Amino acid sequence: MMMDRRTFSAALLTGVAASLISTPGMAATSTPVKARNVVLVHGLFADGSCWSEVIARLQGAGLNATAVQNPLTTLPDAVASAERVLARQDGPTVLVGHSFSGMIVTEAGVHPNVSALVYVAARAPDAGEDYTALAKTYPTPPATAGIVFDGDEGRLSEEAFLRDFASDLPKAKAKVLYAVQQPFQKALLSGKTTNAAWRSKPSYYAVSTEDRTIDPDLERFMAKRMGAKTIEVKASHLSLISHPDDITGLILEAAGQRA
Repeated sequence: MMMDRRTFSAALLTGVAASLISTPGMAATSTPVKARNVVLVHGLFADGSCWSEVIARLQGAGLNATAVQNPLTTLPDAVASAERVLARQDGPTVLVGHSFSGMIVTEAGVHPNVSALVYVAARAPDAGEDYTALAKTYPTPPATAGIVFDGDEGRLSEEAFLRDFASDLPKAKAKVLYAVQQPFQKALLSGKTTNAAWRSKPSYYAVSTEDRTIDPDLERFMAKRMGAKTIEVKASHLSLISHPDDITGLILEAAGQRA
């Protein structure tokens, strides 16, 4: 049976009230509301098409999936883009972010339509936290050296994209993804979240153990700090493409569609 909006809103208010007296990991022990909507957000060096393999599987499971076209200009712009899509969802919605878009999930995840959060090899800052400073406490991932700028516009070089971003994909497929990568603006990297939605929403995290774009131990730290239900996938940063069954399974669990 589908949960109506009044019941859903009451459940969320109860969860928020509980979070005010909880430790950060409280959200992970919560049972997710059953959801049929999934909103997916892409990170740097990509566009919404990177979710195609996962979307096909979610649709096959009967869920309504929407990929946000993240503008990659500033964090407020990116959050607003996700919030517009979230506002169109009818009922409980799982918000999923890959890579940089974990910042967006963390900020926009407080939206009343969001029932659970899924982070895929993603940033997961606390409210007001300097993510760059946090990342510097771990080894610098190899992909960082491959970022090139044309003025304020950044992208990943082809060599770094193939070696450090999409290393477990067939070369021909990785080169297609390289060709459609969306450039980002430097201003995007200076943004800080004002919310930490993972403190009040059930949270899930997929760690990429072979990641050369975000240090895997940093991913583990963030997942543990939020108390997320965590899986580890032997994958590059693009686990959503190289291991779509694993990522889809975690999203279905967050949607209350799988035990």
